[in-house]
Amino acid sequence: MLIARLIAEPDHLSTRLDAAKADLARSGVRIASASMLDFCGQTMEIDTPDDDAAALRAGLDAHFVPSDGLVCRAEPVVPRVFISDMDSTMIGQECIDELADFAGLKERIAAITERAMQGELDFEQALRERVGLLEGLSVEAIGECLAGRIRPMPGAKVLVETLKKLGCRTVLVTGGFHHFADPVAEQLGFEHVVGNRLGVAGGKLTGGLAGPVVDSSVKKATLLAEIAAAGEGATSLATGDGANDIPMLEAATYGIAYRAKPKARAAANGWIDRGDLTSVLRLLGVPEKDWVRE
Repeated sequence: MLIARLIAEPDHLSTRLDAAKADLARSGVRIASASMLDFCGQTMEIDTPDDDAAALRAGLDAHFVPSDGLVCRAEPVVPRVFISDMDSTMIGQECIDELADFAGLKERIAAITERAMQGELDFEQALRERVGLLEGLSVEAIGECLAGRIRPMPGAKVLVETLKKLGCRTVLVTGGFHHFADPVAEQLGFEHVVGNRLGVAGGKLTGGLAGPVVDSSVKKATLLAEIAAAGEGATSLATGDGANDIPMLEAATYGIAYRAKPKARAAANGWIDRGDLTSVLRLLGVPEKDWVRE
């Protein structure tokens, strides 16, 4: 059995459901029930006895655009562990691209970032290349960048603080840098941070990294370690947007791709294309009365 939670334009939910059911039936997915969740407004729950998640998602994507959704094999619950990417997921920027602007290199570095996020370049190689281009930049530029350019995604703090209140462990894991991730984590309420460290000497960036690289394998390993620490049967949530997030999205109970690149969206069993990050709470079935407001 599969359960889909779906948030879409209200008129689409009422006018397109019959056509979606008919198309899904032709692809071998029978809809047993479809109803709005009264305790979590705007969200429809769709149940099917068939076990073809790819066909179910394709049918929903064909009829409900844009939408936010989650497909899973059991009623969603509040996870014990939440692990999230930072850049373009919890914040609206790519930190290295914004920092590069202070060195007059934003266009050049942003092009490398985009290709890495699309999965076209090796992550570590692309990271080291971009960091190398920042050699000699004053550390003071990081503070200026943080203050003037880095902003949380809408709903980010509500999501993190609500999950934390409900007993969920919250971890920010990023292929970006502690210089940015530590203050972002403090602002949003994350309890732990895993990230890369920029090399610094004499108040300037060295163009290198201090310590090992946090890549996709580290993101997944961090998730698995947190799940193990939470205890047997612990459910998990991961959010991300790029190719570097795919392994942790696939490993999580609920892997939700936020405004994601195509490869990341396809790998996840949840997606946010329409709303802000509070849609994650709606898809998990957390009533608004339980949200921690900013």
